[in-house]
Amino acid sequence: MRRVNVLIAFVCIIGIIYIYRLFDLQVVNGASYREQSEKRLVREIKTIAPRGEIYDRYGKLMVTNETSYNVQLYYTKISDEELNEVLLKLANILETNGDSYNNSFPIDFEEKKFEKSEESAKSWKKSLKLNENATVDDVIEYYKKTYNITQTELEDIKKIIILRYEISTNGYSSYRPVTLAKNISEASMLKIDEYGNELSGVNIVTQPIRKYLSGNVASHIIGYIGPISSDEYKKRKDLGYLQNDTIGKTGIEATFEEFLRGTNGVKRIEMNSNGIIVGETETTESVMGNSVVLTIDMDLQAKAEEVLEKYVTSIREGGYFLQKFSDANAGAMVVLDVKTSEVLALASYPTYNPEEFVDGISNSEYAKYFQGENKPMYNRAIQGAYSPGSTFKPLTAVAAIESGAVKVNEKIQDKGVYDKGHKPVCWIWADYRGTHGFVDVETALKVSCNYYFYEAGYRMGIDNLSKYAKLFGLGRRTGVEIIGESSGTVASREYINELTQKDGKKRTWMIADTLSAAIGQSYNSFTPIQMAYYIATLANGGHKNELTILKDVISANGNSISDDVIDSIVNPKIQKEEQEYGDLNISPDTINAIFEGMRSVTGEQGGTAYSTFSSFPIEVAGKTGTATASSGSANAWFVGFAPYDDPEIAVVCVIEHGGHGAYTAPAVKEVMEEYFGYNNNVNEKMEARSISDILVD
Repeated sequence: MRRVNVLIAFVCIIGIIYIYRLFDLQVVNGASYREQSEKRLVREIKTIAPRGEIYDRYGKLMVTNETSYNVQLYYTKISDEELNEVLLKLANILETNGDSYNNSFPIDFEEKKFEKSEESAKSWKKSLKLNENATVDDVIEYYKKTYNITQTELEDIKKIIILRYEISTNGYSSYRPVTLAKNISEASMLKIDEYGNELSGVNIVTQPIRKYLSGNVASHIIGYIGPISSDEYKKRKDLGYLQNDTIGKTGIEATFEEFLRGTNGVKRIEMNSNGIIVGETETTESVMGNSVVLTIDMDLQAKAEEVLEKYVTSIREGGYFLQKFSDANAGAMVVLDVKTSEVLALASYPTYNPEEFVDGISNSEYAKYFQGENKPMYNRAIQGAYSPGSTFKPLTAVAAIESGAVKVNEKIQDKGVYDKGHKPVCWIWADYRGTHGFVDVETALKVSCNYYFYEAGYRMGIDNLSKYAKLFGLGRRTGVEIIGESSGTVASREYINELTQKDGKKRTWMIADTLSAAIGQSYNSFTPIQMAYYIATLANGGHKNELTILKDVISANGNSISDDVIDSIVNPKIQKEEQEYGDLNISPDTINAIFEGMRSVTGEQGGTAYSTFSSFPIEVAGKTGTATASSGSANAWFVGFAPYDDPEIAVVCVIEHGGHGAYTAPAVKEVMEEYFGYNNNVNEKMEARSISDILVD
């Protein structure tokens, strides 16, 4: 009984304590505690993880991150007038320190004009319930009333409208901020912190910003990142993406987005009822994304881009040759490791600086990059499909000999005019009314005798020719890990049937089509990377490897990601097509004959690139090509590999409207000098040469 009384007494005491505590909380100190609660609104925000870094094959850092300061604004319970004062003060701080803020408002205040097309402007005004003929002043007046702007100076009104428009366009709340400025200076950051009590809802966050260390070099490989679009956000929001995120748009940045993107952390911040931050705590640290190691040699890549621009300019302006082609304006160069088919360099000209896209670009910049005459965003190395011209002749020779249509040592008489099909002529007949006489495959390659290859094509037929073109990987994507690669086309019966199915126009394969295809014309259209793949396979004795630009993907803890995991994500993006890897079973006699013919192009008097490579310390096997373009001057090609007796690299160069294939050979020579360590002064003036000094095709 005594124990029961003790227990009852204990319970009563506890109850009295709880009642007293509740009375204290709700009555005695209720107002005080409510005030403290209102003063501390806790919000959890994500801390953005740095993207993974990108390296070249030797560990040279190509892309990294720097810390940037971004200005965010949370919703707070203040009046329009107070909000406008906050935004005006913020804009003045930023401008004083040379920083800018986000501006998507479609009016140029200085020029008093709409930054939209006439139709778009009318539609926009209509959405505001304004007359479609409303002037800029009318729209400004509308927003002054909408945002309750009481300021009178136009400059102040402009700043408030721009920032208020940014807020209304992107939305914000007490828990989800809107970003008003990115990558501001430390001076602005410190000033905003100093005036923190007067800037209700304003918060500075540190965030990694992408840094491209080599400027324009390798931009088409690396690609760029940019603000996530609404469509991209809808598809990826369940994966943790935020509306203010950046995302890989092109190149490696896009292909390996899932690997490069890190894991965001969480930070807890406390704000009082006035929107002023009073404390913050990091609850989960962010984790950096995986690093991507490429097969690219950045020094070789830089050289390839340098000489590509140099010779495009030279051909256009006549700097190194007495003859010029004023419409030469673009080109591409690819260097592959013969033994592995790894991409060592992949250059496209003109180029661009990916850093300009990190925070988004203006309409005028967009037009410059995407609608400009020379299309600098266009990756010609993997997207540009060109007729290969005479650079296709080594493949024609392989197909003719391997199919039994022509013997290795057989000589065919060049009569100038071929008497079948559309009766095409050899180039030497067209230029000089001459012939090459009796030529075997080696000599035919050396002097680029069209007549020989017409006969070879006629004998074997288009089916054998297209079969070998496909075996060498032409007319299908190589699988390079960059989104947007073109397939190109192989001249074939199948292809004209596909065209017929598309447009309903009946086509019949003619002898003339076969003859044109045999010298790299007709429907043949290949990308520079496909051409490099074909030359590398040929240089490798007919052994075909899987082409790649990727060395490794390394996690933040230093482990390599498995190939299966990488392929499962990357292959669908690049739409990888089936290729037949391994030995193509080309006879050694055929390979030797083609090698010798290509060696004589660069190493013997009369070869179409002899004047370029005659003094080169390493024997090079090559082939020039001059391919008719749809308009303007012909496209100029050079393909080759070196050293001749033990090939290490295959190099392909095409210059749009370059006029003559031999004009691209010096560009390839300089890249080979870089690779083999014979890099002389690239600015050394070359002796001017006329077209009559060199035999070109």
